[in-house]
This record gives sequence, C-alpha cells and structure tokens, in this order.
Amino acid sequence: MRNDVRGLRLAKGLSQAELGKVLGVSRQTVNAIETGRYSPSLPLAITLARFFGRAVEEVFHVDDE
Repeated sequence: MRNDVRGLRLAKGLSQAELGKVLGVSRQTVNAIETGRYSPSLPLAITLARFFGRAVEEVFHVDDE
C-alpha cells in the first residue's frame, strides 16, 4: 500500500516527531508508515487523513498488481 503521508507532512512543515506527537504515536511509527513498512490501524489512518483534511482514500492507495 502506498501513501502520501510524507508529502503531506512536509507540506505542513512538520517533522516526523511533531506529527507523531499530534497523532499520539512515535516518530518511528510515522517513519514506518511513510516508508510502507507498517500499515496503520483503521482508527490511525482515519486520524491521519482528518489531520490533513483528506479522505482516507486520498492518503492511502492500494497497489493494484
């Protein structure tokens, strides 16, 4: 699954640590989401999308293989 979290975070001028603090997760979790090593839970995905003012489908993209 691809996502736009890194680009959205950078557009807001936030570090991974700052975004993690807002979301209640660690910087390492934000990094893992951004690099695709971790798929967030549905509640976390919704929280992320709402923080950026987007729908979940606009932030996370299923790779069609």
